[in-house]
Amino acid sequence: MDRRSFLTKAGIAGVGAASAATLAAPAIAQSMPKINWRMTSSFPKSLDTIYGGAEVLSQRLSEATDGNFSIQVFAAGEIVGGLQAADAVSDGVVEACHTVGYYYFGKDPTWALPAAVPFSLSARGTNAWHYHGGGIDLYNEFLADKNIYALPGGNTGTQMGGWFRKEINTVEDLKGLKFRVGGFAGKVMEKLGVVPQQIAGGDIYPSLEKGTIDGAEWVGPYDDEKLGFFKVAPYYYYPGWWEGGPTVHFMFGKKAYEELPKAYQSLLKSLCQGVDADMLQKYDYKNPTAIRSLVAQGTQLRPFTPEILDACFKAANEVYAEMSASNPAFAKIWESIKAFRSENYTWAQIAEYNYDTFMMMKQNSGEL
Repeated sequence: MDRRSFLTKAGIAGVGAASAATLAAPAIAQSMPKINWRMTSSFPKSLDTIYGGAEVLSQRLSEATDGNFSIQVFAAGEIVGGLQAADAVSDGVVEACHTVGYYYFGKDPTWALPAAVPFSLSARGTNAWHYHGGGIDLYNEFLADKNIYALPGGNTGTQMGGWFRKEINTVEDLKGLKFRVGGFAGKVMEKLGVVPQQIAGGDIYPSLEKGTIDGAEWVGPYDDEKLGFFKVAPYYYYPGWWEGGPTVHFMFGKKAYEELPKAYQSLLKSLCQGVDADMLQKYDYKNPTAIRSLVAQGTQLRPFTPEILDACFKAANEVYAEMSASNPAFAKIWESIKAFRSENYTWAQIAEYNYDTFMMMKQNSGEL
């Protein structure tokens, strides 16, 4: 090939490449438009795990779209209160929120089912039901007329049973107890004489300190230590039978979500699932150190007695029966969870339970 021929062909190729780049730019712009959303959280910034889930989603979304799809995260109280986050999405005040469904139990108890309800599923069981048992679809069927589309966005694992100013040894000790607890569990505990209080996370400490409430549950060792509950309520009970595997949800305005390009919708689903897993992993890593720290500072660990657990289990089943009889939406989702709950615990007690039990015995004997 002579020099003139080479230059001519190279010039043609260059024009072709430039033309391709010119054609590609609008196509990319159309598939990755500039979108700016606001997300209100139900949690304070101090809780880097549970509040941090929204920040993780925002960061990863921006990175994946070269900054074209951004979500600005606001802590509880900056736009609306922590317990009004879903309302802000439903009303179009913001495009998204990071919250827990049982905060809206007062509107309809069905809100709570895909988040956490007493004696339901563990974290792994809950995620299995969400992603492969139709849980996500069932929840969104319920939320459709509320202008909300929801995706799991975090899980804490089984929570602790809460902080108490006095010891709780019998069912009789529960009577008249003013206890900060989320909606559904409160309904169950009412049957045992508890006076449930729904209080946002940031208001729990002063309520305990002043004696306005006698006890409070929040999440678990890592978050609870940050909030300082051990300073005003020394008795720390377990397990939180009302939250065996609680799911935090990202809730998006249904119309806003449906107007997104399909690529953005798919990306949001993948990233939310990643945040869902990441939060549980963080708690599993941070809680062991935190529980040791709390005990070293004088926290008194106490298990709920079998008498109390059995009474609560019986009361929970009574509430489920009452609600299912009067609320078809509730009954539909609860029946789905119940059907899988039986299968899940049949399997869980075979391999996982026996392996964990053996390893715990080795831990307790000092062999690990």
